[in-house]
Amino acid sequence: MYTIIAGTNRVGSNSFKVGKSYSELLSSLGIPSSLYSLEGLDLNNRSESLVSFEKDVLIPTQKFIFIVPEYNGSFPGVLKSMIDFSDIKSSWYGKKALLTGVATGRGGNIRGLEHLTGSLNYLNVFVHPNRLPISLVHELMGNNDVLIDEKTLKTINSQIKDFVNF
Repeated sequence: MYTIIAGTNRVGSNSFKVGKSYSELLSSLGIPSSLYSLEGLDLNNRSESLVSFEKDVLIPTQKFIFIVPEYNGSFPGVLKSMIDFSDIKSSWYGKKALLTGVATGRGGNIRGLEHLTGSLNYLNVFVHPNRLPISLVHELMGNNDVLIDEKTLKTINSQIKDFVNF
Protein backbone atom coordinates (compact mmCIF):
# COMPACT_ATOMS: atom_id res chain seq x y z
CA MET A 1 0.00 0.00 0.00
CA TYR A 2 1.24 3.44 -0.95
CA THR A 3 0.23 6.50 1.03
CA ILE A 4 0.20 9.87 -0.71
CA ILE A 5 0.32 12.84 1.63
CA ALA A 6 -0.49 16.34 0.42
CA GLY A 7 1.83 18.19 2.77
CA THR A 8 -0.41 21.10 3.70
CA ASN A 9 -3.65 21.74 5.52
CA ARG A 10 -4.88 24.33 3.00
CA VAL A 11 -8.32 23.61 1.59
CA GLY A 12 -8.25 22.92 -2.16
CA SER A 13 -4.46 22.87 -2.32
CA ASN A 14 -2.49 22.25 -5.50
CA SER A 15 -0.64 19.54 -3.55
CA PHE A 16 -3.87 17.58 -3.13
CA LYS A 17 -4.76 18.10 -6.80
CA VAL A 18 -1.36 16.78 -7.89
CA GLY A 19 -1.75 13.93 -5.40
CA LYS A 20 -4.88 12.85 -7.28
CA SER A 21 -2.79 12.42 -10.42
CA TYR A 22 -0.31 10.26 -8.50
CA SER A 23 -3.17 8.14 -7.17
CA GLU A 24 -4.64 7.70 -10.65
CA LEU A 25 -1.27 6.77 -12.16
CA LEU A 26 -0.62 4.22 -9.40
CA SER A 27 -4.07 2.77 -9.97
CA SER A 28 -3.37 2.43 -13.70
CA LEU A 29 -0.36 0.29 -12.74
CA GLY A 30 -2.53 -1.88 -10.49
CA ILE A 31 -1.02 -0.42 -7.31
CA PRO A 32 -3.42 0.54 -4.52
CA SER A 33 -2.87 3.88 -2.83
CA SER A 34 -4.58 6.27 -0.46
CA LEU A 35 -4.42 10.05 -0.70
CA TYR A 36 -4.53 12.18 2.44
CA SER A 37 -4.54 15.88 3.14
CA LEU A 38 -3.47 17.35 6.46
CA GLU A 39 -6.74 19.33 6.54
CA GLY A 40 -8.61 18.94 9.78
CA LEU A 41 -5.79 17.35 11.75
CA ASP A 42 -4.82 19.05 15.00
CA LEU A 43 -1.07 19.16 14.57
CA ASN A 44 -0.18 21.57 17.36
CA ASN A 45 0.49 18.68 19.73
CA ARG A 46 0.15 14.91 19.95
CA SER A 47 -3.61 15.21 19.55
CA GLU A 48 -6.25 12.50 19.28
CA SER A 49 -6.61 13.19 15.55
CA LEU A 50 -2.86 12.76 15.02
CA VAL A 51 -2.72 9.57 17.10
CA SER A 52 -5.61 8.16 15.07
CA PHE A 53 -3.95 9.19 11.78
CA GLU A 54 -0.70 7.66 12.96
CA LYS A 55 -2.36 4.35 13.91
CA ASP A 56 -4.52 4.12 10.77
CA VAL A 57 -2.16 5.58 8.18
CA LEU A 58 1.45 6.29 9.18
CA ILE A 59 2.34 3.08 11.00
CA PRO A 60 0.94 0.62 8.41
CA THR A 61 2.49 2.46 5.45
CA GLN A 62 5.83 1.29 4.11
CA LYS A 63 6.06 3.66 1.12
CA PHE A 64 5.09 7.32 1.29
CA ILE A 65 4.69 9.80 -1.53
CA PHE A 66 4.85 13.40 -0.29
CA ILE A 67 3.48 16.18 -2.48
CA VAL A 68 5.00 19.23 -0.85
CA PRO A 69 4.13 22.87 -1.55
CA GLU A 70 6.67 25.64 -1.18
CA TYR A 71 6.13 27.69 1.97
CA ASN A 72 8.62 30.49 2.49
CA GLY A 73 11.45 28.69 0.72
CA SER A 74 10.90 25.38 2.50
CA PHE A 75 8.13 22.92 3.33
CA PRO A 76 5.02 23.64 5.43
CA GLY A 77 5.31 23.80 9.19
CA VAL A 78 2.17 21.68 9.50
CA LEU A 79 4.00 18.81 7.77
CA LYS A 80 6.97 19.27 10.11
CA SER A 81 4.59 19.24 13.10
CA MET A 82 2.99 16.01 11.89
CA ILE A 83 6.40 14.39 11.72
CA ASP A 84 7.62 15.89 15.01
CA PHE A 85 4.58 14.86 17.07
CA SER A 86 4.31 11.35 15.64
CA ASP A 87 5.91 8.26 17.15
CA ILE A 88 9.16 8.40 15.20
CA LYS A 89 10.22 4.75 15.36
CA SER A 90 6.89 3.17 14.47
CA SER A 91 5.83 5.84 11.95
CA TRP A 92 9.04 6.49 10.03
CA TYR A 93 12.05 4.32 10.88
CA GLY A 94 13.23 2.23 7.91
CA LYS A 95 10.45 3.27 5.55
CA LYS A 96 10.71 4.73 2.04
CA ALA A 97 9.60 8.06 0.59
CA LEU A 98 9.21 9.72 -2.78
CA LEU A 99 9.12 13.51 -2.85
CA THR A 100 7.50 15.93 -5.27
CA GLY A 101 7.53 19.68 -4.82
CA VAL A 102 4.88 22.02 -6.17
CA ALA A 103 5.02 25.76 -6.51
CA THR A 104 3.37 28.49 -8.50
CA GLY A 105 6.84 29.99 -8.92
CA ARG A 106 9.71 28.73 -11.04
CA GLY A 107 11.61 26.66 -8.47
CA GLY A 108 9.13 23.84 -7.89
CA ASN A 109 10.05 23.89 -4.19
CA ILE A 110 13.43 22.31 -4.82
CA ARG A 111 14.78 23.90 -1.62
CA GLY A 112 11.89 22.54 0.42
CA LEU A 113 12.48 19.07 -1.01
CA GLU A 114 16.08 19.30 0.13
CA HIS A 115 15.01 20.36 3.63
CA LEU A 116 12.43 17.56 3.87
CA THR A 117 14.99 15.04 2.61
CA GLY A 118 17.34 16.03 5.42
CA SER A 119 14.61 15.67 8.04
CA LEU A 120 13.45 12.29 6.71
CA ASN A 121 17.01 10.97 6.43
CA TYR A 122 17.53 11.93 10.07
CA LEU A 123 14.55 9.68 10.89
CA ASN A 124 16.12 6.83 8.90
CA VAL A 125 13.63 7.15 6.04
CA PHE A 126 15.11 6.16 2.70
CA VAL A 127 14.31 8.95 0.24
CA HIS A 128 14.23 8.04 -3.44
CA PRO A 129 16.77 10.18 -5.33
CA ASN A 130 14.32 11.09 -8.12
CA ARG A 131 12.74 14.12 -6.43
CA LEU A 132 10.49 16.03 -8.81
CA PRO A 133 10.07 19.82 -8.58
CA ILE A 134 6.93 20.96 -10.41
CA SER A 135 7.07 24.66 -11.24
CA LEU A 136 4.16 26.88 -12.29
CA VAL A 137 1.80 24.12 -11.17
CA HIS A 138 -1.30 26.28 -11.62
CA GLU A 139 -0.53 26.54 -15.36
CA LEU A 140 -0.37 22.74 -15.71
CA MET A 141 -3.94 22.18 -14.48
CA GLY A 142 -7.05 21.89 -16.60
CA ASN A 143 -10.42 23.44 -15.85
CA ASN A 144 -11.31 20.57 -13.51
CA ASP A 145 -8.18 21.06 -11.36
CA VAL A 146 -6.45 17.96 -12.73
CA LEU A 147 -2.95 17.88 -14.15
CA ILE A 148 -3.22 17.90 -17.93
CA ASP A 149 0.35 18.69 -18.97
CA GLU A 150 1.49 15.57 -20.83
CA LYS A 151 5.20 16.14 -20.21
CA THR A 152 4.63 16.44 -16.46
CA LEU A 153 2.38 13.37 -16.39
CA LYS A 154 4.98 11.38 -18.32
CA THR A 155 7.69 12.48 -15.87
CA ILE A 156 5.52 11.54 -12.88
CA ASN A 157 4.78 8.14 -14.42
CA SER A 158 8.51 7.51 -14.85
CA GLN A 159 9.17 8.65 -11.27
CA ILE A 160 6.47 6.31 -9.92
CA LYS A 161 7.84 3.34 -11.87
CA ASP A 162 11.30 4.00 -10.40
CA PHE A 163 9.83 4.22 -6.89
CA VAL A 164 7.92 0.94 -7.26
CA ASN A 165 11.26 -0.81 -7.78
CA PHE A 166 12.98 1.10 -4.93
